[in-house]
Parts: sequence; C-alpha cells; structure tokens
Amino acid sequence: MKEWFTAREVAELELPGMPGTKRGVQALADRENWSAHPFLARDRKGAEGGGREYHFRLFPTEAQLEFSRRVLAVRKEVVRAANGDVQITFKGSDSARRERDARLAILAAFEQFRTGLSLGLASCLQIFCDRYNAENLPVDDWIRETVPHLSKRSLQRWRSVKRAGGADRLAVDRAAARKGKGVLDSANGGAVRAFIFALVAHQPHLSADLVRMTCRDEFGDALTVERQGRSVSVEMPPVRTFQHFIKRLKETEQVALTKLSNPDRYRSTMAPAGVGALRHIREPNALWQIDASPVDALCTDGRHAIYACIDIATRRTLFYVSKTPRAAAVAMLIRRAIIAWGVPQTIKTDNGSDFVARDTKRLFAALDIEMDVSDAYSPQQKGHVERVIKTFQHDCATLLPGFVGHSVADRKAIEDRKTFADRLGADTAELFGVSMTGPQLQHFADEWTELRYQHRPHAGLKGITPAQAAAASASPIRTVEPQALDVLLMPVAGQDGLRTVTKQGIRIDHFHYVINAALPGTQVFVRMDPNDAGRAVAFSTADGSYIGEAICAELAGIHPATLLAAKREAQAETLDAATSEARKKIREITKGRPLIERVLETARRDVPNVVALPKREVEHSTPDIAAALDAVSPAEAPVQPQRAAELLDEMRREMATPVAAAPAVTPIRRQETPQLRFRRAQDLASRIEAGEAISTEDAIWLGGYQAGPEYRALLMIHEDFGG
Repeated sequence: MKEWFTAREVAELELPGMPGTKRGVQALADRENWSAHPFLARDRKGAEGGGREYHFRLFPTEAQLEFSRRVLAVRKEVVRAANGDVQITFKGSDSARRERDARLAILAAFEQFRTGLSLGLASCLQIFCDRYNAENLPVDDWIRETVPHLSKRSLQRWRSVKRAGGADRLAVDRAAARKGKGVLDSANGGAVRAFIFALVAHQPHLSADLVRMTCRDEFGDALTVERQGRSVSVEMPPVRTFQHFIKRLKETEQVALTKLSNPDRYRSTMAPAGVGALRHIREPNALWQIDASPVDALCTDGRHAIYACIDIATRRTLFYVSKTPRAAAVAMLIRRAIIAWGVPQTIKTDNGSDFVARDTKRLFAALDIEMDVSDAYSPQQKGHVERVIKTFQHDCATLLPGFVGHSVADRKAIEDRKTFADRLGADTAELFGVSMTGPQLQHFADEWTELRYQHRPHAGLKGITPAQAAAASASPIRTVEPQALDVLLMPVAGQDGLRTVTKQGIRIDHFHYVINAALPGTQVFVRMDPNDAGRAVAFSTADGSYIGEAICAELAGIHPATLLAAKREAQAETLDAATSEARKKIREITKGRPLIERVLETARRDVPNVVALPKREVEHSTPDIAAALDAVSPAEAPVQPQRAAELLDEMRREMATPVAAAPAVTPIRRQETPQLRFRRAQDLASRIEAGEAISTEDAIWLGGYQAGPEYRALLMIHEDFGG
C-alpha cells in the first residue's frame, strides 16, 4: 500500500475535507505545519526530485478513514507462530480451520485499518465494524460467508485471544457442538445408534429404507430421547434422516466398519504397521524369508506356484517354480539359495503345510538353520517376501504369455478383449494366449531376477541395488558341498524314515532292500534315492553317521540270488569280526573251574557273619503225630552211641552240682508282682555281669522283659528314688 504522497497526488485522491488542487493542499500543509513532523514529512526522492512528500497520517480524520477504506482489503492471512514459522499443528476439522482463518484475516485487516489513525481503540472498532457490516470494505466472499456480521465485542475478544498466543482457539466447529445429539445418535440411550452400526457392519449394502424398517421392527414406531432432562417420545425419523445418518456414520466410523465388514482390507490398508523393524539385520544370510504364491500367468501344463526367498540384509532374491505346493519345492528353493549365497542363520516362514512339514524341519535341523515360524494369518510378520512376490507379479508376470491378471476383475477385463462370440466355446489357453511351459517360466523368473531386480535401486537399501549390497559385504559365508545337499534333500522312507533291519533286509513300500553293513534288529534312518528307485541310503539313528547303501534286487535289476549271496558273505565277515574275541573267551571259560564253583565261592563271601538268637519253641501235636510217636518204640529207635555218651556226661554234671537249700519261709504271694519281676530282672542282670551262666529260658525272658515298658518305667523310678 502506497503511504507517501506529494501535494499534487493528495489533490488527485479527492478525499473528503481535502482541497482538490495542488495549491490548496500546499496551503493546508502550511497552516497545519505538516513539515514540522520529522517522521511524517520528507523531501521528495527519485528521478523527479524537488518538493515534499507527506504521509497519509497527516490527513484529517475523515480523509484518513476514507483513504483506509479505499485501500483496505480483507483477505486470508497465513497463520504464523510467535517465532515467525508457519503454524501447522492445528488438528481441527476443515470447518473449524475455515472459521479460524476468516477471523484472523479480519483481525489483520483491522490492524491495518487502525494504523496511522489518531482515533482511540473504541472509535476504530466502531468505525471498522460499521463499515464491515455495511459492506463498505472489500472482503473475500468466503470470509463474508463465514463471518456475515461483526461486533465490537467479538472483534476485541478475538484480538485478546490472538495476543495471548491462542490463534487456534479462534477455530469454532459449530457442527462438532451438535455432534452426537441427533435423534438417531441419542435415541433409547444410544441403543438405536449401536443397532444401526451393527446393521451397516453386518450388511453394508442395506439401503436407508431397509435400515429404517429394521429399526421399526426392533424399537417400534416411536423413539425415546432426552430433552431438557426428561424423556420425550418422538416418531421414527424419515428415510432422509437415516440417509444422512448412515452417510455420516460411514465417514466417522470408517476404520471400525472396515475392520468388521472387511477384515482383510483393514489388515492391508488400516492396521498399524511398523517400518524398519528389521533394520538391525545388516549382515548377509543373517535372516531369510520364504513364501509361495500362484503365478498370475498360466502355463501349457496348468498354473504353477512360485516360491520366493529373500535375504533381508541385501534384498537378494531367488525364485523356484513348482507345479504343486509341497515340501520338496521348499527344499529345492533352499538348495538353490544355499549354493548361490551360502547357509543362513535363520529362515522365516509361515504356517503353510509345505513349510512346516517334517521333511522341511528335518532339512533345517540337518543344516543347523533356525526355523522361525510366523503366527497364523499374519503375513505382515514376513512383509519383505510378501512385497517381493508382489513385485514379481506386477513387474514380471504381466509380461509373460498367458497372463490372467491379479484379480477376478483383471481376468474379466482380459477376457473382454474378445467378443462374446469369440469367447464362446474357446478354451482357457486360447483366451489368454498360453504358450509357456513350466521350465520356461523358471527361466524367465531367473532372468528377470538377475537382469532387472538385482540391479534396481532399492529404497530399503538407501538407494543402492541388491547386487551392490551383496558385493559390499565382507562377512564370511558358510558353504556346503552340493553333493551333501543332494543327500540331505533325498526323501525319507515313509513318514519318519525309521526302519528296522530284518533278515530279509529293510522293508520299504512292500519291497525289501538288502543292506550289508547292518545286522538284523538294527534301527536305521533311511533316505530314498530320487534318481534310482532300487537304491536307499541308511544312517545311524544314534548319531546320524552313514551306515551304507541298501539295494532292492527287484527294482535295481539284480538277480536276487547274487544279492543274497553277497549279503550272506558280508554278514559272515561282520559276525566273524564281532565274535572272534568272544570265542577266545569262551575257550578260556570252558578250560577253567566249573561255573557253579565260581558262583558258590562268591556267594559264600557274601553270607553275613550273624548268629541268630534262639527262638521259643512250642511242641506241636496232632492225633496223627501222637500215633506216629507211639509207633516208634525205643527198641526201634536206638540211641546213637555218641549221643548217649553226651547225655551221660550231662547227668553226671547235674548230680555233682550242689542243690541250693529250699527257703524256710512259706511264700505269701502266689502271683508275681511287677516289683518282683523287676527284682528278678535285676538279679539276672547282676549274675550276667558277674560272669555267671544262666539258663536259656531266663536269658530269653530277661531280653523280652527289658524291652517292655514295665521294666523301663520301674528302672526310671529306681534311678530316681533308689531301692
């Protein structure tokens, strides 16, 4: 805006209260002494030179107001923060942002209008608002639509809010204030809204009329809403209201409705997904990801599956084409990758039957590769290989003959390239121009990988190509001989590969394979040679070591008698080597002492040196025993001479022993008391300690009595109180 004017330019403005001639303006300037203001009057500059220039602030008030009105325009202002940077943190709705920008534009116009005026703030506010409401100010249409009327109080409040640094607080969303207060939002305590939400999620294609009919069946023809703190019954809204409500519901609850009505789309486009979760994988072969998908192109022998393997650190990729998904295809993919790149540390797979098969797990275990299986139905956990398969499908497969599209809609569009008459009766190969075989598809996939994919800059590699990333690595590579891989890739016999050797050999699929290096009864792990049906390879189940080959005479084309003779000869040599030492020991055992003497001598050393105490004996008698004793007379059972001499010596000793005199007193007690029994035990114990001999009956009685509770109790009393 031009602010400095000469006397001639002031006269040409034709402002109210100002002279219309140059001379009149100069006279006014002399009377008002405009030249005395050092900051509002200056010498004229420029090519013309000479004269004085005056700032419009020197004009009379009425002239200033008219001049401000002419040059003022209310337009949108870019919202800026206190430091001058553009404010981008506002997160309100579009209507709220529009309201804020309109108010900021009005505030900017007011500040420009007020600048230079000698009026007070109240007067400026009144004049600006009057002219705004009278449409005497040039205002953009969208600002006039947003703020059709302006008051001094509102303008002053906006100025205060802006000076406080709250420009975003000028945003007002009147629709948000009414949000959630409609009839269908609040009716029946929110039950109507929940019911409509469930209907739309269950069947998104229901029309508003059908939704309204279903609500009438569920809630009746009247709804209950809360107004001013009390419940009011209202009629069911018309179809138009339902249309607006369903449209707004689908906009505000888009994510929730998508999750309920189309979970796959939600997972692909709306579910939270991380970026850079595998950036810590920096070394080649630290982590591979493998997956499979049907190729979007047909071959002459049907549709094939493409197996993909990607190295996370370098993004190198290999493909393997298989007719059907199976564990053997996974094994061949791993074989190709190991020969090309080396042995990995970890391989990430999904839960496909071909990836978690026992053959696949056995191969990973044999190669010392850690198997990391992702959760079921979680393709995002191996997103790198999923993405490289998509790249193959959309870049390479679209160029292949027999391309059928990536979806049903694509396939229909390709079919529509021919008229209905041409499509009628035509086979699939003719419709899609199928001319490629499975081996040709493998060749095209390999060529596309080596010539195109490997040499394209990759965003995950910061702009370098997979080939450059692989070449830049200096990490050592673990290699495996291809011959060893071929053996490990051999299919196993049956499900687990375990077989027991019998005298006929190893039974596999109703055929017997003769093995020379294993004896009958040995359990072995068997792998079948895919190139020779009559050959199998056996390994030890204990340590996995190689045992030998097993040959089936019927399948190998060998005469059974010849094979059996070789088997007998080999087994005889094996047994001779295993039993030679044993035969030598047998001869030594035969020439030595009898085995019974060795056993008895050892048992004699093991007999314990313990003498058993005598047991109490009770004579057992039955009528038959008594009759038998009667039948045996003394004459018939003569006493042995040695026994008779022993009895005679015993009788003589008893006669020589003096008999103790009987006591002179008559015992008062006929029954022995506990005290007497204890005294008797004490006497017997004293005799034993003195070295006297006692009878066997007394010794047995003393041992039993001392073990009883009566003796222990009386002994404690004796020790405490004496005799």
